[in-house]
Amino acid sequence: MALKKLPIGIQDFRTIIEDGYKYIDKTSYIHQLITSGKFYFLSRPRRFGKSLTITTLQELYSGNRELFRSLWIAEHWDWDKQHPVIRLSFTAIGFQSLGLMPALEQELRTIAQAHGVALSKEGIVPIFKEILTTLAKQKGKVVVLVDEYDAPIINYLGKDLPLAQKNREILREFYSVLKDMDALIELAFLTGVSKFSKVGIFSGLNNLQDISMHPAYATMLGYTQEELEHNFAEEILDTAAHMKLSREELLDKMRFWYNGYRFHIDAERVYNPVSSNLFFNTRDFQNFWFATGTPTFLINLLKQEGLYDFKLTEQSQLELDSFDLEDLRPYGLLFQTGYLTLLGRDEYGLYQLGYPNYEVEHSMLAYLLDAFGGVPKGSGLVVALRLEKAFENGDLEQVMKILIGVFSGIPYMLYEKTPERFYHAAIHLLFSYMGLRIRSEPCTSEGRADVVVETSKQVYILEFKLDQSAEAALKQIREKHYHQAFWNLGKPVVGIGVNFSSASRNVAEWQVELMG
Repeated sequence: MALKKLPIGIQDFRTIIEDGYKYIDKTSYIHQLITSGKFYFLSRPRRFGKSLTITTLQELYSGNRELFRSLWIAEHWDWDKQHPVIRLSFTAIGFQSLGLMPALEQELRTIAQAHGVALSKEGIVPIFKEILTTLAKQKGKVVVLVDEYDAPIINYLGKDLPLAQKNREILREFYSVLKDMDALIELAFLTGVSKFSKVGIFSGLNNLQDISMHPAYATMLGYTQEELEHNFAEEILDTAAHMKLSREELLDKMRFWYNGYRFHIDAERVYNPVSSNLFFNTRDFQNFWFATGTPTFLINLLKQEGLYDFKLTEQSQLELDSFDLEDLRPYGLLFQTGYLTLLGRDEYGLYQLGYPNYEVEHSMLAYLLDAFGGVPKGSGLVVALRLEKAFENGDLEQVMKILIGVFSGIPYMLYEKTPERFYHAAIHLLFSYMGLRIRSEPCTSEGRADVVVETSKQVYILEFKLDQSAEAALKQIREKHYHQAFWNLGKPVVGIGVNFSSASRNVAEWQVELMG
């Protein structure tokens, strides 16, 4: 029996069903959603199935029962319950070439024509109100579906802040219509990547329920482990045989590479659909999701803030909940865009964030190493492997040669701003990228060592100084007893003192000492 086609690059529900592509049945979630309320907002990272959810709702409310015959909702929905549907996809209206206001008005006129609404008004707000009023009067309450509601704003982050702010005001006015026309609306469902604060864009739409971190909908998008194993059973066996792995070995590697996104602290982790489908298509472990969009703005923001280490970082819910153009919060942005996910929550309500999986971590480290250390993304792996080999062989001369080469690539402007931070960042990212167990600024009873690297044979403690001396760095290791915290590992502990020179912008000297 031939395997079903994988819906790579296809986000339209009708196309997936009619053309025989694989569809993971999420209609029970959709049923719960639309029978529990009517004004919703859902934030999810890119390529997670938001557009597919929107088109599924469109076909459902249009009464196209034949598309749902094999799905859960087929026997749980009143198919006589049909409503006119307005679907807006902001990535498809041409706002970049036309400008947001003309593009939105043009799209609204196209929607009106498709529904047979003769318009007499001008401007996006009057036209939107006229469409809603006419459709509700002629065909019943209206379903409003908005995909990528924030695209006209986030498209200009890091490029044109005044235009992003202007578009925000246009959208704020436009979305306020939904509150004004509440009595005419059956369902309003808005999706996007970012979650702007209500005062920022939804100030007039205070009845909108945010389900982005709601436990009931945490797995509505993405694939759970059970869904993956059930719906891709044949692909799993076929791929395992091709890669000469057992079924369990393949699943373990897939979890490591692609599972891990979590949108509520008690929810199951999910796979990104794009990465899963592309993996089964290529039968090769690659960085698929990251390749679908380069996070240039994010990387520049992190470089500006000097942020590079995201293992078990703690943040409040407020940090994750809001997105404000005038106060961009890096951790909230990283969570909303899918580069970090929920790992835990302490008794004070602080969330621990971290990379969701190897795919994201490996790719992000490559971008960060390029940004902080000047190592081109294509060269990072080569440099990392050379460094790993040198450490494993105890060849510290070669280690320093490699580090000196890396430091030589740090952009001059970055060095001028915060030299010590960028040297430390470059070392941490390079060691993390090459897979050594590294602890950046690990806590000991008497302070923090800069970096600790554990290989199969030894533990190395690296301490950095700027315009002082390598001996001063070693002295700090001794006096603070950093090495004693690692004696329990049963390996020799080696201290490495490194002094940077602000004049040469590189390593000036280094010394090594076996810590007794």
